[in-house]
Amino acid sequence: MKPKQDPTSQTAGQMGRRGFLGKAAIGAAGAASLPAILAACGSSTNAAGGGSEGLLPSHPQWNFVFVNHVTTNPFFTPTQYGIADAASVFGCKYQWTGSATSNVSEMVNAMQTAISAKADGIAVAIIDPTAFNAPTAAAIAAGIPVVSYNADAPANSGNKRLAYIGQDLYQSGYQMGTRIAGQITSGKVAGFIATPGSLNIQPRIDGCKAALQALAPAVQFTQVTSGAAVNDELTAVDAYYQGHTDLKGMVAVDGGSTQAVAQTSQKYGLAAKGVVTGGFDLLPKTLQLIQSGDMGFTIDQQPYLQGFLPTVQLFLYKLSGGLQQPATTDTGLLFVTKDNVGPYLNSTSRFEGSTSDEKVISG
Repeated sequence: MKPKQDPTSQTAGQMGRRGFLGKAAIGAAGAASLPAILAACGSSTNAAGGGSEGLLPSHPQWNFVFVNHVTTNPFFTPTQYGIADAASVFGCKYQWTGSATSNVSEMVNAMQTAISAKADGIAVAIIDPTAFNAPTAAAIAAGIPVVSYNADAPANSGNKRLAYIGQDLYQSGYQMGTRIAGQITSGKVAGFIATPGSLNIQPRIDGCKAALQALAPAVQFTQVTSGAAVNDELTAVDAYYQGHTDLKGMVAVDGGSTQAVAQTSQKYGLAAKGVVTGGFDLLPKTLQLIQSGDMGFTIDQQPYLQGFLPTVQLFLYKLSGGLQQPATTDTGLLFVTKDNVGPYLNSTSRFEGSTSDEKVISG
């Protein structure tokens, strides 16, 4: 029996996923050249440790470094599986590094370390509008391609990253606000955010606020800081509700705060009181409370693809000598409600980070 790839592992070699993923799992990637490439993938390796995947030429075992802002957060478990799977397909390796607490200085240091070590590509969650400009420029100058994932620099920031792979964050928040405006036309709504200003979540709450202002101007929307740790978020959300029991709605823009809203809703029976609730991401407790009716909805941004696609794009860049430039890719938006939560709870997969097992999920 072949070993399973643990999501916390920092390298991935050629494994049996290569054939499975090459033939079955990449249709969602969206890049026109990928199906033909992946269909040809084989499982041979060369003596130098790189790969010779099917019809692709033999190549070095390139190392791609992913710099993350919350390295131990369960949201990114499927992201790490996506990286590991893509690295396995293409005979590459990877490192997962950064900060566990959204410390920008630690992330910048991780990028500088990757540059000094001559990484073959860097993917970074750009959570600060300017802090990553200098290391990104330094990497590009050193011939190291850089893409952003999950969070991106503003268009006017001057960051030289080659592409962004992740959800359109502002638009996802706007769509959430649109949904809330369809249920609440007046009254107070609280929007919880773990770390205000962080570019992976601030655009969402800005979009939500803009939608409510445009579509339900009588709604009084208040942004509330909940903190980065899951336990702290639950305490903050619970305390805020106890002090504002006249709320008509409670929403959140990060996974931990969303789970906290769901748990608070369950604790105080808010669904029965008509309080509208919603948020982001697929933490198991959130999904369970959607199924029970205690939570209204959450939004899936496909975290697996946020690991898989950057790896694919960095690989193609290296393989083509830069001719295949990384392409900005929206990993999408799906509202998960009681009507469609079943498949998330009734199966386990690497795609949702609920198991390390490699298997085909029957639809």
